[in-house]
Amino acid sequence: MTDQAVFLVGFLLYLALMIAIGWWAANRQKASNVLQGKSGAAQAGEDFLLGGRSLPFWLTLGTTVATMVGTGSSMGAVGYAYHHGWAGTLYGVGGALGILLLAWLFAPLRQLRFMTMSEELSYYVGADALVKNLVALIIFVACIGWLGAHILGGSMYLAWLTGIDQSQAKLLIAFGFAIYVVIGGYTAVVWTDAIQALILFAGFILMALFALHAVGGWDVLQQSISDHQIATPKLLPSISLAVAILVGVLATPSFRQRIYSGLNVSTVRRSFVWSGALYLGFSLIPALLGAVAWLLIPTLENPSYAFPYLALELLPVGLGVLVLLAGISATMSSASSDAIAAVSVLLRDIYALLFRRTPKAEHVVRWSRFGLVGVVGLALLFALLADNIISYITSMIAMLLSGMCVLALLGRCWQRFNRYGALAALLVAPVVSAAILLQPDWLAYWGNPVLPAVALSTVAAVLVTLLTPQNRLSRAEALAVLTAQRAQMEHSTEVSAVATTSSDNALKAELS
Repeated sequence: MTDQAVFLVGFLLYLALMIAIGWWAANRQKASNVLQGKSGAAQAGEDFLLGGRSLPFWLTLGTTVATMVGTGSSMGAVGYAYHHGWAGTLYGVGGALGILLLAWLFAPLRQLRFMTMSEELSYYVGADALVKNLVALIIFVACIGWLGAHILGGSMYLAWLTGIDQSQAKLLIAFGFAIYVVIGGYTAVVWTDAIQALILFAGFILMALFALHAVGGWDVLQQSISDHQIATPKLLPSISLAVAILVGVLATPSFRQRIYSGLNVSTVRRSFVWSGALYLGFSLIPALLGAVAWLLIPTLENPSYAFPYLALELLPVGLGVLVLLAGISATMSSASSDAIAAVSVLLRDIYALLFRRTPKAEHVVRWSRFGLVGVVGLALLFALLADNIISYITSMIAMLLSGMCVLALLGRCWQRFNRYGALAALLVAPVVSAAILLQPDWLAYWGNPVLPAVALSTVAAVLVTLLTPQNRLSRAEALAVLTAQRAQMEHSTEVSAVATTSSDNALKAELS
């Protein structure tokens, strides 16, 4: 059997393992519900989309870390470090700051029982339907974009190491994570994420040790980087890259799902703090690997292939399979999280926008599975048309997520913020981003559009808010409206309970 055949067999066995874990996790959740006396269609729907809102610390930590170490912070960071050395750690700086801000500012929202990020953002502006629907559409498109990036990144690993066509590799990656998510929903996602987090850390650390050995150790690597003068990126593009990752964490709905599904505020906050520390430490490894790859083969045409090149050239076949699986774990763990986030928005918000009602509780799981197939299919189309991970991700963040990040931060920290300011933020950010992307000189100056997009959308949001009337509903009233809407989908008795306590809950969240 050739080395490439060994890699392919290893990947297929890995897929079989993830599918088995997904099936086991789904059945374990059902058994747990029976023991706790929970049953019914509403419970099944909440389990499928949010894991029953009862994830313990270690599962929340595992799934958060695995989602953070995705395509950009693994393959993308290695490729960036191939040209810029230790500047590849900018991913870790931006991501760690983002997850710590989530822990500090947004973890308290767990007690408000939001189901989607569009619910949360509309809560800040009086449960405004237009803001909620617009955010839902942006989130859905963003999730499709993230999924496309993860499929693209995973296929690069797989195609390089197995010798199969990259289009076939994209199909395999998409098919692989779609199966276990369709089988087990969010519960399957968090369990497979936890396993994948262990695999990716083990694989990347192993690869780093072999890479250091290949160049003669740490001191030799440092001296070689200095002698070969790996290009140091300009300050402004470097800041832009770190801010793009920070904005991505703050505005990506999959991280909000970790808040909504956690056991309680303390569990979410502790897991986020630990995730930030682990992610910051992990960011040194892709930077090291990128620098080593540049020293060993400075003529690599596509730096995105630096990581699989090292795995193929430096490791015995058996260890190479483990490293391949580490890279695949990084992409598939993030992909599965974005897929389930997209379906939550599709079922909770976009379905209601199209049909003027939420799906019946007994249909939620079935429609979620159909939605997952459609979402992955759309993302696959995006991935088939792209070949550069960094430009794909940073352009998408600036276009789709900058305005949502501004909306979330202003809404969380400023009670006066209103629907008109939210709409201004959502509209200005993509216009500014598009203008910069269409001007090569501007793009070269900024590195990516995220800094001007965030700055100008913030200015627009503040000015428009100050010049327009306040929201008609208080935040307590907005929470009651959103909870009533959600209860229609859940067919629960939650409405009456929350109606009497929503004011207290809202005040608790805002003061925490």
